[in-house]
Amino acid sequence: MTEQDQTLRLERYRRLWRFRSFDDACLEALRRNVIHGELHVGIGQEAIAVGMAESLRRDDAVVSTHRNHFHALAKGVDRRALLAEICEKAEGLCRGRGGHMHPFDVENNFSATGIVGASLPVALGYAYAFHLRQSDAIAVGIAGDGSSHTGAFHETMVIAGAQKLPLLVLVENNSLAISIRFDQISPTRTVAERASAYGVRGMHVDGTDVDAMTDAFAEASRHIRAGGGPVILEATCARFRGHFEGDPEGYRSREERQHLRAQFDPLRLYRDRLEAFGLTSSELDAVEAAEKAAARDLLAEIMALPQPDPEGALLYRFSEEV
Repeated sequence: MTEQDQTLRLERYRRLWRFRSFDDACLEALRRNVIHGELHVGIGQEAIAVGMAESLRRDDAVVSTHRNHFHALAKGVDRRALLAEICEKAEGLCRGRGGHMHPFDVENNFSATGIVGASLPVALGYAYAFHLRQSDAIAVGIAGDGSSHTGAFHETMVIAGAQKLPLLVLVENNSLAISIRFDQISPTRTVAERASAYGVRGMHVDGTDVDAMTDAFAEASRHIRAGGGPVILEATCARFRGHFEGDPEGYRSREERQHLRAQFDPLRLYRDRLEAFGLTSSELDAVEAAEKAAARDLLAEIMALPQPDPEGALLYRFSEEV
């Protein structure tokens, strides 16, 4: 491995730990009762977002789901502002009013929704706007495998396929729609193979392999920017924690959860690869320690920030001309 390749892969490893440490900070904030309501973390799915980061441009749009933290960071959303929003602070992206499931960043064309499948029609709107402007920007709509069975998914793909819009539908297939297994309800073995029904390209990738995911997302992006039309990119992964924090997970055993962590942890898998390429344990340990420390320091800073003024609870409900 060349020095340039080593630097690139070390940066991917750094992003993996940055993303996981961010969600670890969210879990700690929940334990301290700073976050209220449901919290959905993406631990185990970091490699997918890391794979997106190198191909996304500032003018691209990303519309995510209830499990959105890593996608926001991959798009370039400021992690301080993001964590402040998740912790409901006045200095958050939406002044503490969007919370964990509805962060919105105008400057980076990033947003998310807690409604299953609803990210895709929004991304379709971005794609249509880019088409009208004759821009080579792309819209990325992110969905889970459960979302692939909704009407919104089907309708989005019909329109995008017919109009050849610059839309990349990224399906994070962790094989669980909350508690229902994908192979129990899907008429097809994969989501990607349905692409031909819409006249679009379908791709399937191991979403626990950072390098494979990076290459696949880059290929899909190039295809769309060149005018090739929409792509359904399905990335398989494992969800290590419950659907939400507090989920009793009665639908899978402790042994199954332990097996998933042992076999499909993208951080461990990538560390093994980097060590095989010649990076030392001390180099990799330093990356891990630095990202964990940065996340702890960030959380401490966020914890000290003020909450929104209760008297402003009815502000920002409508867009008003100034």
